[in-house]
This record gives sequence, structure tokens and C-alpha cells, in this order.
Amino acid sequence: MQRLKVDMNIGNNMRILRKTYKFTQDQIIAKLGILGISLTRSTYSRFETGELNVPVSVLVALHKIYRCSYDDFFKDLDL
Repeated sequence: MQRLKVDMNIGNNMRILRKTYKFTQDQIIAKLGILGISLTRSTYSRFETGELNVPVSVLVALHKIYRCSYDDFFKDLDL
């Protein structure tokens, strides 16, 4: 399997959203599980630190959890 290079890091914005809504990573993992997204806390943590690219399915699920704009995930990202 080819590993993709991390392109743009939305992890910091994911962390900001999580903390704004006062969720722990474990709570987010549980909410994602209810939506059919199975992740470990370690994997989710690696999304937030930018070590791994965030799958679109996770992004869509987080959008549902936070009921936020998709723009919130991409805020302050520059090319």
C-alpha cells in the first residue's frame, strides 16, 4: 500500500473544533462509532497532529457531529 504524503493539515482546526465543543478525543471516537466510523484514539490523534490525512468519510461525520460549516475545517489554510 502506498502511503500518501500529508498535503494540508486540517488537524489543528479539528482540535480547535473539538475543544470548542468541549469533547475529549474518546468522546469523538464514540460519536464517530455511532455514525459507523471505527477509529482508535491513536489514529484520531494522528489526524489532529497532521501525521495522517483525514479520510473524507471522517470529515463528513465530524461535520454532522459539530453541525458546523465545512469551511471551519479549512480555516486559515494557505497554499
